[in-house]
Amino acid sequence: MDDPDPARIVADADVLAADLLCGGHAREALDVVRAHSWVELVASDPLLADAYAIVARLADPDLAEAWHDRADDLRVRVEHPPGDHPALASAAAGDAAHVLSFDESLRTAETGLRIREHVATSVKHPAGFCKLFDPETLHPTVVGGTYPGPDRDPRA
Repeated sequence: MDDPDPARIVADADVLAADLLCGGHAREALDVVRAHSWVELVASDPLLADAYAIVARLADPDLAEAWHDRADDLRVRVEHPPGDHPALASAAAGDAAHVLSFDESLRTAETGLRIREHVATSVKHPAGFCKLFDPETLHPTVVGGTYPGPDRDPRA
């Protein structure tokens, strides 16, 4: 098992859809990713397909298509075996240290132990991620040098 990259984040389909449709903690968490070129969103095709389906069902297919095109451009694409949980498998394939999910069953201590048998990642609620993830503290370790602040507009 590789050491996870602390600057790689996976957002489960529910968080990806909530970012677009609802805002709140999902948007706040993903804005951190979008605002820093050295922080990467990791996602497989099945993970984006799940989020696309949620957006298409709750909003409309045109919005889902536009969102998918944008998300496809922003992500680090990974592949994983069919049938695996898309977010967890994306984390394993992409060595991501963080998985963001609203799914309470993924955030239990018992599930965390089972997940860590396969991948060194932790599953967090987006609000918890926002409280714990500190780009300024992480920057010297990941990039080096003094933290210059966000280097991208998260809304661009």
